Amino acid sequence: MTRILFITATRIGDAVLFSGPLDHLIRTYRDAEFTVACGPLAAPLFRAAPRVSEIIVMTKKKGGGHWFDLWRRTVSRRWDLVVDMRASLISWGLMAGQRRVNRRRPGQAHRHRVAEAADVLGLTPPPAPRVWIDAAARDKADGVLPPDRPVLALSPAAAAPFKEWPAARFAEAAAALTRDGAPLAGAAIVLFGGPGDEAITGAVAHALPGREVIDLAGRLDLVEAAACLERAALFIGNDSGLMHLAAAAGAPTLGLFGPTDERIYGPWGDHAASVRAGGPAREQDRGRLRFAQESLMGDLEVGAVSRAASALL
Repeated sequence: MTRILFITATRIGDAVLFSGPLDHLIRTYRDAEFTVACGPLAAPLFRAAPRVSEIIVMTKKKGGGHWFDLWRRTVSRRWDLVVDMRASLISWGLMAGQRRVNRRRPGQAHRHRVAEAADVLGLTPPPAPRVWIDAAARDKADGVLPPDRPVLALSPAAAAPFKEWPAARFAEAAAALTRDGAPLAGAAIVLFGGPGDEAITGAVAHALPGREVIDLAGRLDLVEAAACLERAALFIGNDSGLMHLAAAAGAPTLGLFGPTDERIYGPWGDHAASVRAGGPAREQDRGRLRFAQESLMGDLEVGAVSRAASALL
């Protein structure tokens, strides 16, 4: 049996964006057994992936101790292929027939992460991100979503406050898109977020009195969220892991950008689009901006989001 080790991202969004090459390998090596190494937040993404027999969770430790833990758990095996999306040194310390290591190409600072991931295996065109959904997750979606109404999915939270469009504007855009005569008239408004995002989803719900709002923040794992998102008529969200999950699940996806660069991190797919606040993003500013405690999305108007959403629909 072919044994493949796939080392992928810690963050949910990057793990989704890097999933296309894994899907390609699963479909190509039909006799293979896969081990996936990733961070704890991204680990649930792979629970339903075919022939993934082991998920090694890399919990970050001081001094790179998590990398030593991964080496210790994998060094005694001989791998037919090691694919390292993290560009680490660990793959060179393992017994492997072949190695494929992510290396960014000079002069391609604005290359999308999906295209970057495809380069690791030399794939053209880049395979789209993939999320694997099991029957249990779809059963969960059946239990929390209305069976006979379209769903407008919103994700108003992000990993950092500077990427968050104000909650009041999410509510205003949702009201505009679901009112009588609008593209999603009568749709249920469903809010998505992880544990700890309840305050911002609650603020959006509070700003929509009289509307049917289903707040799922903190109530779903990633595969259950994907099962819900694949049924959405439209998803609107900040630059976040849930935005990439929605696009991978097949929902028409509108990503909201400002301080981050949609050329690198925009939602991927034929039914995905981005709209941005302000002028061009400067990727080199990310290290500084991640400490900002206020939204830097104030230039993005509700009208621009509503128009982009209507065009996507």
